[in-house]
Parts: sequence; structure tokens; C-alpha cells
Amino acid sequence: MNFAVLASGNGSNLQAIIDAIKKKKIKANLNVVISDKKDAFVLKRALKAGIPTVVIDLKFFKSRASMDKAIVKELKGFGIDFVVLAGYMRILSSYFVKAYKNKILNIHPALLPLFKGAHAIRDAFDAGVKTTGVTVHFVDEKVDHGPIIAQESLRIKKGESLKSLEARIHKVEHKMYPKVIDFFAKGRI
Repeated sequence: MNFAVLASGNGSNLQAIIDAIKKKKIKANLNVVISDKKDAFVLKRALKAGIPTVVIDLKFFKSRASMDKAIVKELKGFGIDFVVLAGYMRILSSYFVKAYKNKILNIHPALLPLFKGAHAIRDAFDAGVKTTGVTVHFVDEKVDHGPIIAQESLRIKKGESLKSLEARIHKVEHKMYPKVIDFFAKGRI
């Protein structure tokens, strides 16, 4: 199976995916990385690994839907079977979701349905919960919604800093996401 990664930022989850592919822990082809930000470090990670990159920036489109149509066209051109979101900070349109229905995976740094949105780790930390974690789910038309594929909980240590919690959450993400991607590619989800 062929997949694409959509990302907007640093790309630490992309790096975990690339490393897992090199170690043959993901049996699928990462054909392209698409970003909505031309300066995103994720693009440098992809290029260093020899993965084609495409930048599709909203400022060149009349609407989010027209941007998503351009992304879907690129995905079809690369023969993409499924899509992996890795810190992609845009809400996908209905058009995109329908084009890849039940074939878009997202990772979220909290135990959904709690702490949706872009600041989930901080929100969980500020709420004073004792347990948080990571969720991988299918993407639907709503934000941080859709059927849950896998979750892993993480106990917040007494006196832990936000920075420490973020590092531990990312460590869980980097182990969990490649496994889920491989299971999906093998038809086990």
C-alpha cells in the first residue's frame, strides 16, 4: 500500500515513521509528504530521507475546499491508498474526508474525547488530570473526532513539568503511530 503524510511543523512523528520504514516495521510505501507551510522542518526531514515533498498553501486558494481538492489531486497522482496526518494543523474539508473515507489516520496527544484541539497536552496539564495519553483515530468531518483505533494512557507524575510531559507524550506517539500505520497497511484495522 502507498501512503502520504500531511504535516505542518517539525515532523518528529514523520521521523518516527521514516525510521520505522527503514527498520521494516512499516510494510507500506511512503510516497509523498505534503505540507501547508513552505518552511516546515518536516519537509527537510522528508527530503533527507529521499521522499518527495509538495507544498500546498491556503493563501493560493479561494477556500479550504479548493485547497483540499488540490491536495487530493496530488495524492491521486502519487497513487496514495491512505493518508496519515502528523501534526497537520488544518481542518480537512468534507470533500477530502469523503475522498479518503476511513483511510485518514490522525494522532492526537490526549485521550479523546477529552482535550480536543491544538493544545491538548497543555490543556490536560492545566486541568490537573492524573492521566492523559495518546489517541490514534480515523478522521471524519469533526475536529479530533472519528472512530478511535488505539489509545495509550500515561500517568502524569507528581510535580512534573509541562515540558517533561510533552516529551513523554511524544515518546509514546513515536512508538504507537508506526505500529498503527503498519496494522492499517496490512488490513488488520
